[in-house]
Formats: sequence, structure tokens, C-alpha cells
Amino acid sequence: MSEKQVSASVIRRLPRYYRFLGMLAENGIQRISSGELSAKMGLTASQIRQDLNCFGGFGQQGYGYNVAALREEIGKILGLSLPKKTILIGAGNLGRAILAHMAFAEKGFSIVGIFDRDEGFAGERLEGVAIQHTDALEEFCRKEKPSVAILCVPKMASQDMVRRLVDLGIKGFWNFSHYDIGVHYPDVAVENVHLGDSLMTLCYEMQALENQKGRE
Repeated sequence: MSEKQVSASVIRRLPRYYRFLGMLAENGIQRISSGELSAKMGLTASQIRQDLNCFGGFGQQGYGYNVAALREEIGKILGLSLPKKTILIGAGNLGRAILAHMAFAEKGFSIVGIFDRDEGFAGERLEGVAIQHTDALEEFCRKEKPSVAILCVPKMASQDMVRRLVDLGIKGFWNFSHYDIGVHYPDVAVENVHLGDSLMTLCYEMQALENQKGRE
């Protein structure tokens, strides 16, 4: 099966496999069966085997999976070994928090530029990278050729910014802006992050638990 045919749900489980396998390796576990992995991850063994079979056979009958080797293969599938040049747009509270707490290099990204329209931020350094005014964006992108942008700007400012970035060759967006990039630019990769949606989902799940208790 080619990667284009792999379902979105399978792709979204790959980082979780990668993370769990890393934890197992740190604890000195060298091999694990699909049944043992399913017990730790809350998935069925059949689901795990089906997911991994989308990319080839990684296990051995009667042996299971080599933890380090499987993690390495999943890392290759995710593209983690080829760091993508990345710029951050918006050096406010959200952008700063993301830079401070996300290990980008471990996840396949290299922060090469930070931009904000607030002139007061210019020259300040975050995680070793100097903040530049957004007026410098075109020149910087022509020189450095980043392929990914982390968008941490208000929705009303994001439309023009996305247009500029796409024109400058940006092919992927980690989008915190709530602007629906994919609808207007179907040829770029977009991962939307809606923190409010996540919080409302938690609210629903808590309400569902309460309703279930009420029926018992």
C-alpha cells in the first residue's frame, strides 16, 4: 500500500507508536509483541498489526517487534530524519510558549526564523533565534528557503500572511490561527490546532461520564 492510500487515522496513530516505543526503549525493553503493545496503548493487537502492515512487515512470528528497529522505521516514515526548515510567525505569548516547550529537532523540524509585526520585538532572541520584523520575510525566505511555517497570528491577520507565505514557497503549516488554510490552498499540507475545540471535547467527555453514572 502506498503512503497516499494510508488513512488519516493510521497516520495520526504513528506519532503515538513512536512515543510509546521510545518510552519502552528508555526502560530497557528490547522486543515486544503486538498483544503487549496493545495493552499499554489501549488499542487491539489486530489494529496495531493492520496499522504497521500499511508500511510493510516489521514483526516476526513468535518474536514480536524489535523496539529500537520499529521506532527507527516509524521515524523514517514520519520523515523525522530529514529536518525541515521552519519559521514561526507571531512571537506573542502562544508563539513563545510553543518555542519554549516543543522539542522541534526531535520531531523533524529546524527553527530557522522568527517573525512578528511588533517592531519592539525585533532583535530579541528566542531559543537562540533572533526575532525579525515581518517586513523582512520575503528576503529571508528567498535566502533560507524554509518549507514550513508555524502560524501564531490572529485569524484576521492570517489570510494575507498565508498568501505571502505560499507565494514564498511554504508547503506546510502548523496552524494555530483558526483560518482554514486548506480550503483556500489545497496544495499545501496543514495541521490545524484548535485548542478551544479540544477543551470543548473534554467538556463533552466529562458530561458523558456524568450521564453514564446517572444511568447506573
